[in-house]
Amino acid sequence: MKLYKGMEEEYEKRHNALWEEMKDMIHEYGGKNYTIFLDKETLTLFGYIEIESEEKWSESADTEVCRKWWDYMADIMETNPDNSPVSVDLVKVFHLD
Repeated sequence: MKLYKGMEEEYEKRHNALWEEMKDMIHEYGGKNYTIFLDKETLTLFGYIEIESEEKWSESADTEVCRKWWDYMADIMETNPDNSPVSVDLVKVFHLD
């Protein structure tokens, strides 16, 4: 995902005040241990979340609160026509337990 220039502080502020209904939805759809990192030079965001299943997590995008959050964030980051964040899946090249 990618922020618009100058929106770093606003992005962090909005996430530090994450709505309770959004937190509940993330947990309800199997998400936990969610962390978002920012590359300040490129304004690229990297999100890491542990999920119970891909299928269950993908259903969260259709919830009212998720759509509401996307609309809320659309003014500070690159989005698709439906206001979902533009994102690129990364290819795993190494893992160690």
